[in-house]
Amino acid sequence: MKLSKTFSKTSKLLFPLMLLFFLSACKKENAEQLSSNHQDALSPVPLLPEVPFDYAAIELPSHFQTNALSLYESFANPVDVSNEGAALGRVLFYDNKLSANDMVSCASCHQQEHAFSDPRIRSIGFEGELSHRHSQTLVNLRWSRRLFWDHRVNGVENQVLMPIQDPLEMGMTLDELIMKLQSTPYYPELFSAAYGDETVTTERISNALAQFITSIYSFRSKYDEGYFNDFASFSDEELAGKDLFFNGETRCNQCHSTALFFDPQARNTGMDYSDDLGLYEVTGNESDKGKFKTTTLRNIELTAPYMHDGRFETLTEAIQHYNQGILPDPNLDDRLSVELEIGGTPVEMNLSDEDVANLVSFLKTLTDEALVNDPMYANPFLR
Repeated sequence: MKLSKTFSKTSKLLFPLMLLFFLSACKKENAEQLSSNHQDALSPVPLLPEVPFDYAAIELPSHFQTNALSLYESFANPVDVSNEGAALGRVLFYDNKLSANDMVSCASCHQQEHAFSDPRIRSIGFEGELSHRHSQTLVNLRWSRRLFWDHRVNGVENQVLMPIQDPLEMGMTLDELIMKLQSTPYYPELFSAAYGDETVTTERISNALAQFITSIYSFRSKYDEGYFNDFASFSDEELAGKDLFFNGETRCNQCHSTALFFDPQARNTGMDYSDDLGLYEVTGNESDKGKFKTTTLRNIELTAPYMHDGRFETLTEAIQHYNQGILPDPNLDDRLSVELEIGGTPVEMNLSDEDVANLVSFLKTLTDEALVNDPMYANPFLR
């Protein structure tokens, strides 16, 4: 009995030390992974074409020029894009010098091959610490005004500076960043080409990054081809999934609408959220608890894991949540309730396994292979 009590006391004393050791080991492992990625075929200077890519004259298809999207665009107030400005933004986006120890860039958490999202549940910061939430895709932000999962900032130009200054993500001050870029040999020419002189300012950094990011359009998927040929190349499974998506009964397209398959509102989708209150953390309004940004479904095949906390590893798991896993909540979105009222009874879609598989097949038609292989969005520091 005495031995048991002694062991219990010893365990209580050792547990915090063991936990600290475990967390330190995880942080070290993350930092080592970061260092390995950092060394992967990087050139010390960006390799750019003599004539900049034509970011300013990207021609959007007609279904991206509807009245609804024009309205969203006016709310978002997108930046004017020049070829030279976006080219500078591309270099900044991929440059590890934007972090305190030259270990991470914006692209570390927004990878082109994953439609500018992160395949990890949490992104790795400059010292190996993990981010608070899962990184979202950056495509088609021209039409998005409120950004981050909790809508805490308006406008891409304001958003891009926040990760740079975040103590976990990139760890820089803006004054330090300006001095760093001023002393980097390849930036004077790039700033001069974009803005007429070599001066580095916070406003120019944010504007150039915003120019590049808002030029990342996704509109070259199998779905987009089908939109103009009556979906002639769709399989039976893809057509069945499309019918399910748009039939109104599944309510999929009520929150993921227009050619962007998104919604500008933050919504409560009936998930447990005790450790992350979403929009409430910004507004303090009880009615905002559990509300998170409604992200685009474009390239959803490439942006796993899903939700703000990366809780779902597969599309099937995500669909099953809406099928039969929605939890009661006083703020549950009306589109997900039986009564079509906020906080109503969670709806159950009762989809069969075949229905779910067909929905997955349809969602995969939103994958834009041209985007993830387009050299105008690629890392200019890779050899």
